[in-house]
This record gives sequence, C-alpha cells and structure tokens, in this order.
Amino acid sequence: MKKLLLLLVSVFTFQFASADNDKPITFEQLPAPAQQFIKTHFAAEKVVFTKVESEFFGKSYDVLFASGNKIEFDKQGAWTDIWCRYSQVPAAVVPQAIRQFIETHYPGTQILTLEKDRYSYEVNLSNRWEIKFDTKFNVIDLDQDD
Repeated sequence: MKKLLLLLVSVFTFQFASADNDKPITFEQLPAPAQQFIKTHFAAEKVVFTKVESEFFGKSYDVLFASGNKIEFDKQGAWTDIWCRYSQVPAAVVPQAIRQFIETHYPGTQILTLEKDRYSYEVNLSNRWEIKFDTKFNVIDLDQDD
C-alpha cells in the first residue's frame, strides 16, 4: 500500500513539475506544416506570440494572432484547435461534411472554434450551439451554451 501511495505521489509530482514547461519560440521554430498552414489560411493575420509546450507525452505549439485568434498544433505541426475570437474559422479548414451539416441545419451561422482529436471534431457556432462529430462526421452530441 505504501509503495502504491509513493508511486502516485511521484507521478503527480512529476506531472506538476513538467506542467510549466512553456517556452516562447519564433515563428520559424514551428514545425513546417504549422508554418504552411498559417501562411495558407491565416496569411492576413499578424502573429504576435508563438510558444512550445512540453507535455507529459510530447509537445504542442500555440500561435496567437493580434486579432485574438489562436491556433494549437500537435508535435508534428497538424492543427488541433482553432479559436477565432472576432471572425470565423476559414471554410477551407472545416471538413466538407461538417460545413454541409452546418449550412443545412444552422444557415447563416459562423463556426467560431474547431477542435479535433483522434476520436472527434467539435465546433462552436455563433448562435452558441456546440456540436460534436465522430471521425465519420456523424453528430454525437449537441449542446447549447447559455
């Protein structure tokens, strides 16, 4: 029992110690796919801050724009989260099936955030609806943010 408790304390201590490993970097230090993504889809935006976050199982990169928009990339430079504070996520970034669903069921709304992981996509719309899709673009959850 003591060994198990010591192991748990050690794991939590290690996690807290490594949780604050954020380091500012230059745009050129981002992985090449992340740089290309920004140049292609956010060319008009001014990058004001980039950082790398060392996490327990790898790295992630954050890019903040002067407009308040933000993108997070995984260690290979693939986007994982896009937050558009005062605009919308570029249509070319949104998978076609998700765009069609939004256009059909929520015409006139804008996609403000787009998040993906290995199991799902999640969008937040300008009408305060949150919609979650599986990897085959089936709706698996709907929620209205009050």
